[in-house]
Amino acid sequence: MAKLKNIIKQLSEKDFKAIHDSLIESNAEKSAYLLKSLRERQLSDNKIMSELEVNANAYYTLRSRLNLKIEEYLMGQLESPRTDVLRKVANITEVLFTKKKAISVATLKKLEKELLDYDLANELTVIYKSLKKLNINSPDYFQYSQLYNRHVAYMLAVDKAEDLLADYFKKYGDYMLNGGDVEKLGLGLLMKEMQNVAKLYESHRLYVYQSCMYIFHRLFVEVDDNMNQEGESIEDIFDKVQKIFESYHLDSIYYHINLVFEFLKLEYYNHYKVYRQAEKYYEEVNDACANLMVNYSTYTFPSQFLLSKLDRHLRTNTEAELYSENESIFIDYEVDTMDIPKHIVYTVYRALSSYYIGKFEESARLINGLLNDVSLKKYPYAQLEIKSLLALQYTLMRDVELFNQLSNSIQRQIRLFGKDSCENIQLFLKILKISTSEAKKEKAKKITAVIPRLNSLTVSYFAPTKLVKLDDRFVNLLTEL
Repeated sequence: MAKLKNIIKQLSEKDFKAIHDSLIESNAEKSAYLLKSLRERQLSDNKIMSELEVNANAYYTLRSRLNLKIEEYLMGQLESPRTDVLRKVANITEVLFTKKKAISVATLKKLEKELLDYDLANELTVIYKSLKKLNINSPDYFQYSQLYNRHVAYMLAVDKAEDLLADYFKKYGDYMLNGGDVEKLGLGLLMKEMQNVAKLYESHRLYVYQSCMYIFHRLFVEVDDNMNQEGESIEDIFDKVQKIFESYHLDSIYYHINLVFEFLKLEYYNHYKVYRQAEKYYEEVNDACANLMVNYSTYTFPSQFLLSKLDRHLRTNTEAELYSENESIFIDYEVDTMDIPKHIVYTVYRALSSYYIGKFEESARLINGLLNDVSLKKYPYAQLEIKSLLALQYTLMRDVELFNQLSNSIQRQIRLFGKDSCENIQLFLKILKISTSEAKKEKAKKITAVIPRLNSLTVSYFAPTKLVKLDDRFVNLLTEL
């Protein structure tokens, strides 16, 4: 909320009036009132909610829509000069065939300067190719040939960096679900390849792309922080990237990718348990959660935010608030079953949100839908974890028959892996079996005795059962059956 207030206060009077008028014209009076209140009045959220006569959920939705409306307006302002430059580049052929050479060269040189300001490497190759032709009989021909070749190579390097970034986060999904050394090695090799590509040119764009991968790698893959200790610190990288964004404020990619770095800052402070600092970034990322999930998978691993969101609510004992909040956050979210890791995390998150308010049947339905919609053979440990979460729902639904069938299936799969594997799942099932056993005596005591052992275990792969809070509520639910 603080960030939205800050943006609104920094709007010029012209921009503020234009946004306010557009809201009035579209009959969004409440959004217009919120915009004006945040700019001109020092009111608390509760006071604004009271004046608007809306509940917390509706207020959250209203705030998100206002933020989106402001972003759309500002993007429109950013794109207009950029679009004008691109339109001129598209008309270069007309200039070359209709204007005298001196005018054509002057036009191209002016466009070159503008394109350099926007760092549009693809379009610059068109400019240098045209300048080569115009100077074929001039000593300047060699200079423009070199510039053309350099920008073609640079353009290919940027394309390579973007491909590496997308490939890295696709493969990270496999690593997160399996936790294998082979997948981890592959991510390390991609990180080194990205660093090699970034070294080819003194390029702020390559630096930004490398930073997206490097920071995430430090936080979630090389978590012991032993990688390149003598290099830049993560906080120094954040500062440098922010300066790049400020220097190229008209760059539309940077305008959007700023959200990735807000997310990375949140995860950085979460990693080091500096939760007060993390809260500064949580709200903005949370407001853009659905957008992050849908549109940023080639620049980061957005599903990690859902896991961090769960951790935050579990830490603050507000997990029961997740379910109602999801209704506004994911109102326009489109499920993508082709991106299996993201779909798994999203579904587990929604299932746990349902579990924490006692909607066990809904939770079971979501998990069953996941197991039916996608094949998890590639991720056997994640499959066991998800089935164990489903077994918990069956236990709480008092469907002992379904629980026994599923429990037997899980145990058969565990035997294939070996007795020493999946100890956390075996302990989790042990708790559920105590709950469903016919013996009535001391169930709570028996379950409570297992919990410390389960809490002490750590696993290297995605473990939804570790997101189940093993507290008094958990024990009471299982012993009231």
